[in-house]
Amino acid sequence: MTSRTGGCQCGALRYKIIGELGDAGICHCRMCQKAFGSWGAALVSAPLDHFNWTRGKPAVFLSSPSVERGFCASCGTPIFMLEAGDSNIELAIGTLDQPNGIGPMISQDGIESRVSWFAEMQNLPPRQTDQTRPTEELQKLKSLQHPDHDTAQWPPK
Repeated sequence: MTSRTGGCQCGALRYKIIGELGDAGICHCRMCQKAFGSWGAALVSAPLDHFNWTRGKPAVFLSSPSVERGFCASCGTPIFMLEAGDSNIELAIGTLDQPNGIGPMISQDGIESRVSWFAEMQNLPPRQTDQTRPTEELQKLKSLQHPDHDTAQWPPK
């Protein structure tokens, strides 16, 4: 059976999903914009009964009377959205260890709050990090975040 793992940037939270994921989409609502500090959120659903925390427990903010938003209290990474009574958890796609395996996106929700420049993003020129920074700066950008796989302990000793 398929399994997927993911977690926050600092490694304090890790999760595992057994089985297939559900629908993926993006949400433009103001709550997602604020929760993610961005244009909105890219989310994928997973059955709650196939989801479990393997390290840590998230902090939770009730963003409306029926919606919990979970995040890492240590690094602030937004992890999930959960509506009361729903049998699926909506996971932030970027928190998956293999986010490129998600798709296709099936919907855009909350478009009444979509930022005006969102559609223009696809026309921006693509650049890799090493195209925008000199070599000496790149050497300073060593990642301190948790790797994209489970670890027995984090941070390493």
